[in-house]
Amino acid sequence: MKELNSRQKALTWPYPRYKHFQTELRKTATAWFAEHSFPVSKRLPYILADRARWPDNIIVPAVADYIQQIQIERSTQGKGFALHKYIHHGLSSQALLFNLIGPLIVQNDLVLLQSLINSQGVGWLEKNAFAQFEYEDRMVFHEDYGQPTSIDLVLTDGTGRPRIFIESKFTETEFGGCSVYKSGDCDGRNPVHDFSLCYLHHVGHRYWEMLDKFSFLKGPLRDEKVCILTQHYQFFRCVLFALAHDGLFVLLSDERSPVFSCDDPRGRRGLLPFLLSFIPESSQAHVLNISIQQVVTAVKDSGRHPWITEFEKKYGLT
Repeated sequence: MKELNSRQKALTWPYPRYKHFQTELRKTATAWFAEHSFPVSKRLPYILADRARWPDNIIVPAVADYIQQIQIERSTQGKGFALHKYIHHGLSSQALLFNLIGPLIVQNDLVLLQSLINSQGVGWLEKNAFAQFEYEDRMVFHEDYGQPTSIDLVLTDGTGRPRIFIESKFTETEFGGCSVYKSGDCDGRNPVHDFSLCYLHHVGHRYWEMLDKFSFLKGPLRDEKVCILTQHYQFFRCVLFALAHDGLFVLLSDERSPVFSCDDPRGRRGLLPFLLSFIPESSQAHVLNISIQQVVTAVKDSGRHPWITEFEKKYGLT
């Protein structure tokens, strides 16, 4: 039998391809904006023409009103509310989070998430949970200047104690790497044996101290030649942030994306299963992956939220 060429072999790859996922979602977003006659970019019709019209990207008007009210309140307190640069993008993960969890917040129905978040037998989410978008705490890593670590959505208990730290990913291809490395100011070597090699440690940020505190440096990270934060900086910051609050880190992602987790003939494949291998076994129960599809199912089964049909249409889940 004639050996297959590389193009033919590509068709036998046993995993889903990201480009197919992205292409289909762009088509869906384009169709949704067109159906609603929203002005879009001439070159990229899955993006609204004007960032200021980001509320057009939000399904439930009350949610857009809620976000705008938060912006006003935080600005009067001298605290900005971080609307992402591409919030007007049809595939924005922040907009998706607003569209999926926002209605549960404004309608006081976060209890719907209990069966998903408490699935490991730990009562992480209480009935009287309070939600806060774009949560920051500069003290965790001593981030005394610049943009601190920010978590997309935090759920607190009845006392106001943060318990659940949710990061939303949709069409992203990574968690986010270290800007110092990307700017060329770091050679990428692992500073595990000499923290002073890390610029971020030098300026006083406590990322490596926290990795040491929670025993990450006693495992595989200790023997890595390349600094794991160069490519996966955001993931470890989010996990450490949750651990510092004795909380749960939740990755909210799409089952159709092969990036973070997907089926593998030899086991699970994706960034999350890979990066979990660097987390001490004692802390792995503090990391949970919930899919967008699981939340959609819970919302639909409740029968209390008719907007979910429009959500499915907007994001190609029908």
